[in-house]
Amino acid sequence: MEAGTGEPLILHGRHPVIEALRAGPRRVDEVLLARDTRLAGEVAALARSAGVRCVSVPRAALTALAGTPHHQGVVARVATRDYASLEEVLAVPAARGEPAWLLVLDQIQDPGNVGNLFRTAAALGVHGVILPRHQAAGLTPHAVKAAAGALEYLPVARVGNLAQTLDVLKRAGCWVIGGTAADPGARPPWELDLRGPVALVLGSEGRGMRPLVSRTCDALTRIPLAGRLGSLNVAAAGAALLYEMARQRALGRRGGPEGPAWGEKAVDRIGVRE
Repeated sequence: MEAGTGEPLILHGRHPVIEALRAGPRRVDEVLLARDTRLAGEVAALARSAGVRCVSVPRAALTALAGTPHHQGVVARVATRDYASLEEVLAVPAARGEPAWLLVLDQIQDPGNVGNLFRTAAALGVHGVILPRHQAAGLTPHAVKAAAGALEYLPVARVGNLAQTLDVLKRAGCWVIGGTAADPGARPPWELDLRGPVALVLGSEGRGMRPLVSRTCDALTRIPLAGRLGSLNVAAAGAALLYEMARQRALGRRGGPEGPAWGEKAVDRIGVRE
C-alpha cells in the first residue's frame, strides 16, 4: 500500500464517523463528541463496542478541529488512509467474479466533486478508482467527507502516469471510455456496449481530459443535453454515465438483449479511435 497524506484525517459529521466505525474501526484513533449534542448515543455505543476511545469536548473545540461549524457535534481522528496499489484495484473484479468496472479521474481538483464521485461509484458497485498523483484532488478530508463513508468499501489507487496506466488497463482486458463534453462526434453512452470490462475516464469541468489521456481512450462518449445549459457538473455527468453502465451491466446479468461480443465486433460498435 502507498502511504496517504502523512497526517491523520479528520472526519466530521454523524454518518461518515459511523461508517468508519462500522467498516474499519482499527483506523479510528479517537471519537470526539460535543457535550451538548443529542446525536452522541449511537456513535458513542459503536465507538465503545469497537474499543475506540470516545471523549466529550466543548463544541468550539470540534469546530476548530473540523474547520467548520457544520459537524453535527461528531468528529473523529482517523489514521492516515492508504492508497491501494493498481494491482490491488485490478484484483477486485476477479475476486468478485465480475467484468472489471473502474473509474479513472483526470485533473479533477475539486475535492467535493471527487468525493461525490467516490460515493456514486461505491453505491453502484464500481470496483475501484484511479487518480493521477499530480494536479488532482486525492484522499483529502474534504473528499472523504463528501464521500460519506463510501471509501470504506471502494479502493482508490494513485498513479504517476495516467496514460500509461490506461494502457495497463487495456492489456488487462478493459475498454477505456472517455467522458467528454467537447467532442460533438462522441456517441451517447446508450449507443455503446458497456457490459464488458470497462474503465470510464472523466476529466475536469474546465479542461476536460488531457490530450494524451483522451487519445489513449478507445472511445469517447457524451451526454446529449436538450436544455439551455451547455454542460453538467462533473459529479453529475459522472453519475449519469455510471448509472447507464450499471443499467447495461444489470441487463447483461439478467440475460438481456445480446449486443456485440467484446472483441473485433465491439470495436465497430463503439467506434474505436485510431
